[in-house]
Amino acid sequence: MKINEFFKDKKNIIMIVCVLLVAVLLLVHTIVTNNILHNNSTELQSSSKVNPRVNQIKEEGAAALADNTADMTENTVSTSSSETKPATTAATVPASTVKPAATKPRATVPRTTAPHSTVHYATEVRPESPADYKEQWDQGYLLALDNPDTSYVCAKVTLTEEDRDLLERLCYGEFGTGGFIGACLIAQCVKDAMCFDNIGSVEEVIRDYHYDGSVDMGTSEECRQAVRYIFDDNRDAVQHRLMYMYNPYMVQSDFHESQNFILSYAGVRFFDRWGN
Repeated sequence: MKINEFFKDKKNIIMIVCVLLVAVLLLVHTIVTNNILHNNSTELQSSSKVNPRVNQIKEEGAAALADNTADMTENTVSTSSSETKPATTAATVPASTVKPAATKPRATVPRTTAPHSTVHYATEVRPESPADYKEQWDQGYLLALDNPDTSYVCAKVTLTEEDRDLLERLCYGEFGTGGFIGACLIAQCVKDAMCFDNIGSVEEVIRDYHYDGSVDMGTSEECRQAVRYIFDDNRDAVQHRLMYMYNPYMVQSDFHESQNFILSYAGVRFFDRWGN
């Protein structure tokens, strides 16, 4: 009896609370739906921005990797078949000729400030009409941007073999589902970090930029081709500096969303930062 009296007395309050809850649920539903529609729209638009020569670029990369593998095999056979010399024992080596242990090799990173001062952060102001996609494709960019940074330049970074292996595995762990283009986007993020922040190894980039993709799952042929294209050929996935990336379907990041958004590809969002 008391319960009935309670609900009778509080009926108006209960109705107001219910209405507010329904309103909140409808608002959340609207926001989520709009985000999904926006992301789907972005993905549909990005498919039209893919370089039509991307398959040819991949094939050329596969051929180059095959040639490199053949050369390495040939050199190994040649070395093993050459005349061997008796090993020199440690006792016969004068102490003065013993060299200290070699330091860990580092990537060759150009120490130049020229590229740093020429990044114009082109996405800050949207253009009235999209840029010429063909012009970007002809320059070797894999994805065209509506507002590319035509001043963007990243000097060539030469990887050590250790860094190459680590980066190939990182590309697979971070964005293996993105295929060749996704791996190129990750590789460009790493190269831009090394070039613009003067970082000397892939391991340091992983640590300083908080990459958390597994490097223990191996790699793929497309990831190897991507590293070759971005580093050995000194190409870029897009005509704009890329410094950060994250997957909004896996984690929410206010930090990333506060940066200079450049593009979304296969659900992963890529950003430049504001300022040098």
